[in-house]
Amino acid sequence: MAESLALKWGTIKRYSNLSEKSQEIVKRFYAAEGVPMSAMLDRPDKDRKAILCELIDQIDGDIYNDWDGKDMTKDEAKNYVQTYGE
Repeated sequence: MAESLALKWGTIKRYSNLSEKSQEIVKRFYAAEGVPMSAMLDRPDKDRKAILCELIDQIDGDIYNDWDGKDMTKDEAKNYVQTYGE
């Protein structure tokens, strides 16, 4: 089964079927701040955004924008993460 990642509010909303490598990246993403109560409360800094972009590059499957219900390319997803809130 393919990996999947959903993004919302410029961060991780949910994921499924992550490979071992992708799971390790998620652990690093949440290491400093911990897992927030909701994606809406998460405010990734520059370093965490870089880790999230690393995850996006690693994902072998769908990347989904939870706001508009559409799939994103890896480049669209990284741009979304990097520019969210600007």
